[in-house]
Amino acid sequence: MKEEVYDIGGMHCAACSSAVERVTRKLEGVQSSDVNLPMNRMTIVYDESKQSPEAIISKIEKAGFSAELKLNKNKNPALKSDNSSAKALLSERRSLIAAVVFSVLLLYFSMGTMLFPTLPLPEILSAHSHPVNFALVQLLLTIPILYIGKRFFIGGFNSLIHWNPNMDTLVAVSCTASFIYSLTTVFLLTDNPHMIHGLYFESAAIVITLVLLGKHLEANSQEKTKGAITKLMELTPETAILIREDMQWEVPTETLKVGDMVLVKSGAKIPLDGLVVKGEGSVNEAMLTGESMPVEKAAGNEAIGGSILVSGALFIEISRVGEDTTLSKIIKFIEDAQGKKAPISKVADKVAGIFVPIVMAVAVIALVVWLLAGAEFSFALKIFTAILVIACPCAMGLATPTAIIVGTGLGASKGILIRSGEALETTHLTSVVVLDKTGTVTQGTPRVTELLSFTLSDDELLSLVSAAESLSEHPLAKAIVEEASIRTVSKGPSVTSFENLPGQGIKAVLDEGKILYVGNLKLMDSAGISVKEYEASVSRLSAQGQTPLLVALDGSTKGLISVADTIKESSPKAVAKLREMGIKTVLLTGDNAAAANYVGKLVGVDEVIAEVLPGDKAAIIERLQKDGNVVMMVGDGINDAPALAQADIGCAIGNGSDIAIEAADLVLMRSDLTELASAIRLSRLTIRNIKQNLFWAFCYNTLGIPIAAGVLYPSFGLLLSPVIGALAMSLSSIFVVTNALRLKGKKI
Repeated sequence: MKEEVYDIGGMHCAACSSAVERVTRKLEGVQSSDVNLPMNRMTIVYDESKQSPEAIISKIEKAGFSAELKLNKNKNPALKSDNSSAKALLSERRSLIAAVVFSVLLLYFSMGTMLFPTLPLPEILSAHSHPVNFALVQLLLTIPILYIGKRFFIGGFNSLIHWNPNMDTLVAVSCTASFIYSLTTVFLLTDNPHMIHGLYFESAAIVITLVLLGKHLEANSQEKTKGAITKLMELTPETAILIREDMQWEVPTETLKVGDMVLVKSGAKIPLDGLVVKGEGSVNEAMLTGESMPVEKAAGNEAIGGSILVSGALFIEISRVGEDTTLSKIIKFIEDAQGKKAPISKVADKVAGIFVPIVMAVAVIALVVWLLAGAEFSFALKIFTAILVIACPCAMGLATPTAIIVGTGLGASKGILIRSGEALETTHLTSVVVLDKTGTVTQGTPRVTELLSFTLSDDELLSLVSAAESLSEHPLAKAIVEEASIRTVSKGPSVTSFENLPGQGIKAVLDEGKILYVGNLKLMDSAGISVKEYEASVSRLSAQGQTPLLVALDGSTKGLISVADTIKESSPKAVAKLREMGIKTVLLTGDNAAAANYVGKLVGVDEVIAEVLPGDKAAIIERLQKDGNVVMMVGDGINDAPALAQADIGCAIGNGSDIAIEAADLVLMRSDLTELASAIRLSRLTIRNIKQNLFWAFCYNTLGIPIAAGVLYPSFGLLLSPVIGALAMSLSSIFVVTNALRLKGKKI
């Protein structure tokens, strides 16, 4: 199966997107087809042995729309510079201004003296003395407006011909009916001057102008919903300072290759991901990870492309380019999320698919009923036009995707990446959060936690042991060496020989000929060294999941160094927040029960499941699901990938493996578990926003169409004009988009 993305042109409402989905899903070999209306984008999965891009495009074009395969011409999404939306908005603004000017003039001539009798109007254009001239001026002012709105007529009738009527069809049919009726009246005026009151040029023209206004405001609002991606794309600098043969060259960022050395000065953006080889500085990574405080960087640290060097200077060796960079992956993640629909949108899409034909049928029925009831044709035509114009499938089509676009963008700004609309929707249902221990609840790297010594000071003990452990690559050895470095202890004795003893520890001969042992009880027993005074401490620390290392010099125990994978500061806070939200927490680990229970108690989880083999984690998740829970699995390692995939929501942390991140629905860029509660809160806010939008869209159409049909006219004399209908239709779409934008101001 092959997945492709297409840019779709000519879509203006949910009926349009529904039509594109309908025709493409009927193609042989197509597994799925999802259209995102605000993004004007279709994601399709198909069997390339049975289908081709050419056939897909042809089918879409036959349905009355344009389609273009979104080729990955630029391998780095972060370097894209697409100003087509800005150009389109500028063009629409110019068209709107022209339409408004002609509309104001048209209203002045057609209704000015009726509303304000004192307004000056040349006698030759008077409706009473020169009705034909009066009508011709309106006709001449209407034609430019209809031309400006020609896309509604071309797209609307084209869709009608292909049996895919949409919002454009409603506008085109209603305005054409009003225009043709008015045009016919012009030809009859000479013999029937009283028919001057049957002109509806302003209805057709003002409807077009108001729809243009609504679409322009809607497009402006939709551009704001895409702000997260736009801001991320702006993070990559256009140029970078390349260091080559001790010379500095300013080159385009897109020309950089892996292994290139670049200089980043204070205040500049880091061009691409790389490793700091020289220099020191503070880097602002807020836009990428949500971390508000600058992060200190020095030789050996990784730097993220797009982050800003606040102070200092860094020489960075580029390690990732193109689509492999962190920034590109974040952008791709968000684009994928915004391109995939949430299940909640399916009901709206189904309704939108049949909405326009139903509205057209209702309009025709209302026209016939009013004519049979004895109403004048002009009155029935006004009813017919108002029904077509007030109906708004756009609001239904925009209700879900706009909220998802804003929600995923808000999450990204806080360092929470959400893979899809479905993941965003499911997250709010979470009832159980399963936490992997190592690297998720804990730091993932061992650190020295305790020093015990009777004959040496702590620094002397560290100096002695680190001298020997510096020759080992074991993680426990590295933890001891790092602790010695942090404490800046004095240099220890020289080591003349060194031996790793697997499963036990190390043996080293110092320059003075003394023998040093560092390891577990088994090592001390084999060396014949008594450690009775430390046995209680060894038992206590082992029960806590720590690794106690005994130190002996020349047959005499000198002390104990305990090393452990320490708990993240955020872990207890995260569990407490989840408990406040009514969510159960489970610690899942392969550690022994005693150590796991100790960590579980420190963190405060509700349940601990210990001694689980990596391959059995997914089975544990499945068992929890069978109990009726919606399960979120949080992990960071390769061995967590099956469990992440099995869970209803898989959540990976930013410093985890690529495989874990690929299997996840959510990614916490800061590796801060307190963001779990934020992700769930964001999901709840977004779903609430979607439901508000859908409620408004359905209520608006349910109430608006009957009123436009004149059901209140016999009892209350209330009748909506086509102009009011067009205004209401535009406002309904703007309301939905504006309501979605409210999410930006929410605290998560």
